[in-house]
Amino acid sequence: MSNATTIVGYCDPLVVESGDRVALMIRSHVPGTCTVRVARLLCGDPSSKGPGYRTEDTTFEVPPPFQGRDQPLRPGSFVVVDVPAALADRMATATGFEVTARIYATRPGDGAQALLGSFDASSGTGFALQLDDAGACALRIGATVVSTGVLVVPRRWFDVTARWDGATGTVTVVQTPLPTRAPGDALSVHAGSATATVAPPPGSIGSPDVLRMAAWAADGHHAAPYDGRIEAPALSVTCADGSRVQARWDFAVGIGSTRVVDVGPHGLHGRTVGGPARAVTSSSWDGSTQRWSDKPEQYAAIHFHRDDLVDAGWEPDATVTVPRNARSGVYVFETTGPDGNVDRTPFFVRPPADGPHAALAFLVPTATYYAYANHRMTIDGSDFFAPRDHHRPEIEYLKQHPECGHSMYEYHDDGSGVMLSSRRRPVMNMKPGADGWAFTADTNIVAFLEHLGIPYDVITDDDVHREGVALLGRYRCVVTGSHPEYTSTAMLDAFEAFTATGGRFVYLGGNGFYWRVSWSEEEPWIMEIRRAEDGTRAWIAEPGEYYHAHGGEYGGLWRRLGRAPNRLVGIGFAAQGFDRASHYRRSAESHDGRAAWIFEGVEDQEIVGDHGVGGGAAGQEIDRFDLALGSPHHVVVLASSEDHSAAMLRTKEEYHATVVPGPEDPAVRADLVFFETPNGGAVFSTGSISWFGALATRGRSGELYDNDIARITANVVRRFVDPTPIPPPPG
Repeated sequence: MSNATTIVGYCDPLVVESGDRVALMIRSHVPGTCTVRVARLLCGDPSSKGPGYRTEDTTFEVPPPFQGRDQPLRPGSFVVVDVPAALADRMATATGFEVTARIYATRPGDGAQALLGSFDASSGTGFALQLDDAGACALRIGATVVSTGVLVVPRRWFDVTARWDGATGTVTVVQTPLPTRAPGDALSVHAGSATATVAPPPGSIGSPDVLRMAAWAADGHHAAPYDGRIEAPALSVTCADGSRVQARWDFAVGIGSTRVVDVGPHGLHGRTVGGPARAVTSSSWDGSTQRWSDKPEQYAAIHFHRDDLVDAGWEPDATVTVPRNARSGVYVFETTGPDGNVDRTPFFVRPPADGPHAALAFLVPTATYYAYANHRMTIDGSDFFAPRDHHRPEIEYLKQHPECGHSMYEYHDDGSGVMLSSRRRPVMNMKPGADGWAFTADTNIVAFLEHLGIPYDVITDDDVHREGVALLGRYRCVVTGSHPEYTSTAMLDAFEAFTATGGRFVYLGGNGFYWRVSWSEEEPWIMEIRRAEDGTRAWIAEPGEYYHAHGGEYGGLWRRLGRAPNRLVGIGFAAQGFDRASHYRRSAESHDGRAAWIFEGVEDQEIVGDHGVGGGAAGQEIDRFDLALGSPHHVVVLASSEDHSAAMLRTKEEYHATVVPGPEDPAVRADLVFFETPNGGAVFSTGSISWFGALATRGRSGELYDNDIARITANVVRRFVDPTPIPPPPG
């Protein structure tokens, strides 16, 4: 019997200010009454090695009970074109039409797939250029389908034309492969054509008030989704009065948006739905350009996927207003379903822009949460660990419901890398306790800040991306989460400006500031990545597709973009390994140098962090000091990890050729560092994701946080919050 949960939800927006409203959307697989509690989350990790799952009550108005319902998920991306009534009425009198497109199908033969038309499966009326069940090009008019009968070869460009002559009833469908530079293609890729006489029943063409590309309509939703690319779709309809309605859509226009522009005479503009990929190469790409904005005509295609999902589109079941006096922090909707199953959906409350704020901010790495949203590494396994047999109910639900959508660590069903991720859907691993990675891990840092008793605010990557240093500048000290891996240009600019103007930065993680990402301005719940050139990655962007659609920036590693994380926080990604974590050994300068104050209370220890989740404070993904990558020369290396297992491997961008790592690689280490920045600021970096798991270890007293890692972290945070300027290094 499955242990999957029967109730799941998401909220919108994910980040709110005090005084704002937030809506909760719920899917209940069991009918009946659901109840909601809103709580402030003090720790979302149920592990016995820490404080455990802890919340506190709030003064929020409690949403009333509601009737649970099964709000389905309908993945798939497509284009919608709304046809004005006057044009639709003329098209309904059609005496003939021609539909053309250039296509690059990635899963032909996997069911009927719509390309362009007005067909509605509910009424059985309309027309559609399509791939048939076998993967051949075909024209559908009502219930009649005329097919070439010749398979479209996967991942090859074809020109497709379909015509219907109402006077003679003749239907012609032709598919023609485009020539390539590969000589053998002429023998392996074939054209196809078909001609038939069709007399559609009166009304079977219908009044096409909506045209669709890459899907057709069914029961008010979309169906027959297409996997692959479409370029230059066009339609010409001959009307009974002899006039024509014509449209020709140019996908090279509007890249980076949902706009689909008709360059024909009637301006039948459309919009993308579901988040298909844009800024992808089209049939004319010849390798002469890599940046789509230089020659957009070579990027005049859209790549559709049947498993795209950027907005579940559910209706709200509960809405709450965050009181103006609510504390900034991490909050959670605890929704109990009719059968007693509980969904826990988090959201983040930041202080109002015009209100008081603390001197300390915890920066929630929401960009990392988007990237890992619904990752299946524990289900399917990955390069660095095997799949697991047992999962938490939330992950078991994800296993049984692939329609929840993918993370950026996976491929689409058609084999292309997932470039877009969204928060407007159930994100099963961003629920307290569901996954020891990312969100749940970061709530241990929240618990530690609660333990310190120092007032703090919660801000997020979303906030920093939008507001930059103006937001960070409100704080004296900013503390990161355990894995701030994904960073936009606006975010990195803000971090650099903050530390250059006296801000204090505490980097409590590993593998941070690694990948460049961008957000959609039009749909700010969508984040994009292009995994270009190098780095530890689950997939590689296609040739010519290294530039983001949103903003047009070159993607990939910040290290390859001349802005390695070493420049910001003194260290950068060095290695990863997930079998066990290790400890740090202190340097001589940590005892006698200008940063010796960091070790107050643990002065006599040479080894620190030999405890915690996984066995130590240095593990999972670790960072090291490296002058060649921009680590400042005045950085104090306070301690370095040692005794890692053979499974802790140096990251691949370190190598220029195939290398078999030795048993003891000196570059495989986590460096604990401190350095001063201008105007009385400073940076402290731990270089390890596992640091969070050592904070709450019980010491000899039996009390939580009675350990060296907690003391070191507390010393740094307290000093960094202190307004006294941190002196510059001598000399």
